[in-house]
Formats: sequence, structure tokens, C-alpha cells
Amino acid sequence: MNPKPFFWLFTAFLIGLTQRAEPQQQAKIPRIAYLSGTSPSANSARVEAFGQGLHELGYVEGKNIVIEWRYAEGKLDRLPELAEEQVRLKVDVIVSTGPGPTRSAKRATVTIPIVMAFDDDPVGSGFVANLARPGGNVTGLSNLAPEISGKRLELLKEIVPRLTRVAFVGDVTRPATAQSLSEMNLAADAVRAQLQYLEVRVPKDIEIAFRAANKEHADALLVLSSGMLLSQRRQIIDLAIKDRLPTTYPQSEFVEDGGLMFYGASVTDSFRRAATYVDKILKGAKPADLPVEQPTKFELVINLKAAKEIALAIPPNVLARADKVIR
Repeated sequence: MNPKPFFWLFTAFLIGLTQRAEPQQQAKIPRIAYLSGTSPSANSARVEAFGQGLHELGYVEGKNIVIEWRYAEGKLDRLPELAEEQVRLKVDVIVSTGPGPTRSAKRATVTIPIVMAFDDDPVGSGFVANLARPGGNVTGLSNLAPEISGKRLELLKEIVPRLTRVAFVGDVTRPATAQSLSEMNLAADAVRAQLQYLEVRVPKDIEIAFRAANKEHADALLVLSSGMLLSQRRQIIDLAIKDRLPTTYPQSEFVEDGGLMFYGASVTDSFRRAATYVDKILKGAKPADLPVEQPTKFELVINLKAAKEIALAIPPNVLARADKVIR
């Protein structure tokens, strides 16, 4: 028997195995960066919603996708460093969880796609050219709906009929704050209430703001959106209850943790939808060509336990409109 044919057949077989094995060895698992200004506990509902969105699209962390989680734990000055660290890891896409993380990610890279899971005003912040055609490397979801602040004020008037003075806390450096102020001024005229603006940029400002609200005998409080305020929500909720101030909040997490009322765009729905953008980008879509999605789902959440703690009766017609009532 001539061994040569067998030798060549065996060699060809080995080459075939090698060629089939190489693509498997070289198959790259997508790497996602998740950048947050808060802590994992403060961000748990959003993380869960984002994970649910990925799961619905067939992604399983550790199996066919890797996620690099980074949290600034409320120390927003750490965001640039965390963003640069994620860029060095050569991730395929960065998911940013608010204006601060988006700004840091955008400064760290002009090439890696960035998906905003949540942003008040991406155009005003300079993250995108416009909502329809973002340009650059940033796209995602916006909860821009400045009229919401006016509606929150109207809701406060419904649950506090004798409302004459409303304090509200926020950070004037955020682009969306100016639009919210404009809407609230119009609503304040309509309900014949005076507004008291209290600037809160860092945690130490919170207690000072509450003292100022008490000094001016505010009848209610309205909290504007801010990553820092979200991370400090336990303190804000406790002070509002201690001072018996009916308060409406910018995110549902406040109410889930004991705050009185939330009305606005569903942030958890936005985080679930962010997974869709990640999927499209991983499949080859360019951020510049993906329109920024605006909110379509709004919800009213009321916590009756909080109402009882401040001896406030919520009118039945308001309760009937609530999407969720915590008893």
C-alpha cells in the first residue's frame, strides 16, 4: 500500500480542522461600557431595565456579550477618569446614563459610539447636532419634555388646593433647567403661585435649600432632574417628610424609596430601549444616522404611605389617574 495518498488526505483533513477552528478562536465577543454617575444601588432599576432590553434581543452577559460597569458613586469628578479607562479597554459602544456621563464619554472619544440612555436636552448640551440626524458619535434617548415641569406644578395645586408658594431645587447649569423654569413660570401664573428657586449643585446644598424653603413658608416642593440629587434622594425624601412638604420628584425611584409623587417620562423604559440602540450599532449602524428617540411613555406614581406621613389626603380624581399607587 502506498502511504502517500493517505498522508495527503490526513494532511488535508488537519488543514480543514485548523481553518474551521480559526474563526471560532478569533470570534470577538462585543464589549459594552456602562458609565454611571451614581452607585449600583441607586441605579438598580435602570440597570435591570437595560439588562432586560439586552436579554430580549438575545444578549447574555458573560456568554455573547461583556459589560464593563463603571460607577462614580455620586462623585461626578471621577467620571472623566472612568470614561478614559473604558476607552482604553477598546469597548465597542459606551452606554451613558445622564448628561454628566455623556459629556465625559464624549470628551474621551470621538470614534467609539455612545448611546445616551437618558438625557434632558442632548441638543442644548451639545451632544448631538439635532434629534433627527445626530451627526458625530452620540445618539440614544432623550427625556426632553420641558412642559412636564408645568404639569408637575399643576398636580401639586390639585393635591394642595391652598398652594400659594412653591420651592423648587435644581442645578441652573443644566441646559434643561432653563426650559423647565420657563414652563413653571407659566404654570405658576395659571395657578396663582409664587416660585422660590433654590440652587443645589452639591450634596451640602440640600439641607441649606430646605432651610430656605421653610424660612419662606413654602407650601410644596418640586425637585428638578439631576444625577447628584438622584444619588442623594434618601436625604431629600427624609427632609421633605420631616418638614411635611408635599413634594413631586423627577424620577420614579424617589417615590419607590418613600417620596410622595412622580410624573414624567418613564426612565426605566428609556434604559430598556437603550439596548435597541446598542444592538443596532453592534450590527453596523452608525450613531450619526440613528435619530434620538423622544419620550413616548409617561406615568404618574403616588406613594400613599408618604402622604400619610405628612398628613396629606390625595384627592380621588388624582388617584384615579395614577399609573401606580404605593400603599
